[in-house]
Amino acid sequence: MRNHIPDGLFRRAVPRRPLRRTGIVLVTGLALSLSACTGQGASGSGSEEADSSNGKATLTFWNGLTGGDRKTVDKLIGEFNGSQKKVKVKSVPMPWDVFYQKLLTSVSSGSGPDIVAMDAGQMPKYADKGVLQPLDDFYSSKKHMDTSKLVPAAVSSSKFDGKNYGVPLNMATLMLFWNKTMFKEAKLDPEKPPKTWGELAEMTPKLSKDTDGDGKIDQYALALADSATVPMYPILIWQGGSDLVSKDGKKATLDDPKTLKTLKYWVKQVRSEHVSPVGLNGAKADKLFQTEKAAMEIVGPWATTPFTEAGVKYGVTRPFKGPEGQQTFSSVTSFGVSAKASSQKKAAAYEFFSFWNSKKSQVTFSEGTGFPPDRTDISAAELKANPYAGKFGAPEVLDSARPHLPGLVSGPTITDQIFYPALQRALDGKDDVESVFKKADKQVQAQLDKQK
Repeated sequence: MRNHIPDGLFRRAVPRRPLRRTGIVLVTGLALSLSACTGQGASGSGSEEADSSNGKATLTFWNGLTGGDRKTVDKLIGEFNGSQKKVKVKSVPMPWDVFYQKLLTSVSSGSGPDIVAMDAGQMPKYADKGVLQPLDDFYSSKKHMDTSKLVPAAVSSSKFDGKNYGVPLNMATLMLFWNKTMFKEAKLDPEKPPKTWGELAEMTPKLSKDTDGDGKIDQYALALADSATVPMYPILIWQGGSDLVSKDGKKATLDDPKTLKTLKYWVKQVRSEHVSPVGLNGAKADKLFQTEKAAMEIVGPWATTPFTEAGVKYGVTRPFKGPEGQQTFSSVTSFGVSAKASSQKKAAAYEFFSFWNSKKSQVTFSEGTGFPPDRTDISAAELKANPYAGKFGAPEVLDSARPHLPGLVSGPTITDQIFYPALQRALDGKDDVESVFKKADKQVQAQLDKQK
């Protein structure tokens, strides 16, 4: 299972440096750092000569796919390795935080993998550092596969500075989970979750309760995380008709009237109407829903397994609609190819990426994990073994899904070091919404100016 905390939250602040477009040439043969982490002694670089002698390319694949999806990932890699004799993929899984720490270390020490899996939102940072090489030729012809079948939002998520550095590995949309038991106990129709912000506001007094009579709310309508989480609040801002930055990524928009109007509405809903507790991170929000202390949560397909195993009787639907839309977030994990990989290994990687994104493989992956497929030509009827995959990948969901701050090197900094701290000050009542986000707007603009 994927951790609730998105990959991007393991991002580490990097001292500002001049932008650089030239690739870092990684020195071959340094497998020591990798073996220290994984207990395996091989690296992609170390097999280069062997590849040349026997004509077989071995791709060392660093990834953080260590949860419930690991079994299906290993199954597909095994099927690929057994399907032909020219390419072997050697998976080296590790926790995501270790992955990002090791990847940076490998850059500075001159070692590293041949291919990686990473949050697409991280790719601008690593592309900017010259760690990854552009993969535009994967999309420019149908030699490898018909890439027009891939979900457009999944493809565009890995673009940076006019080039595409990734190929989709998986994508996850966020949906509204609601607890049918708690709805029934509150005398609400258990089959009718809120469709709009207004309906949620009407339901909140029945779902947010002081259950033990101590004068404090201890059951909430919604678990709405305000730090270390998937972008729940940005979804609400999109639905209010704005964003954290402009579409071209050049202007901060936290002081936009629509942004401020949306934030004022939700801060009031949390502080005054008690729709959600304050100070939740992603893991706490999950726990609140799983222990039936919150009737709803906006979260991804990775939560279906633990919620089901906990015995929660829940449904899944699109997040409630705002005044200017019903958007949701799509998290994309992409394959990347190391800048040091040879043309032979790049071609071998393309063979693997094509296999992974074939219709047959995508059905296998979705049924095994609950994640929606990367392709647009797989129907819900073809995913009978795991109905959640069809729900998270429904056409109307994919059409409304978008990435968060794509193509921005400073995206992690803006989210984790500026937006969430500002939001927490507003939710804590330490500052009024307008003053705190006008100040945050200037900080975001300073980050954007560094990328110009």
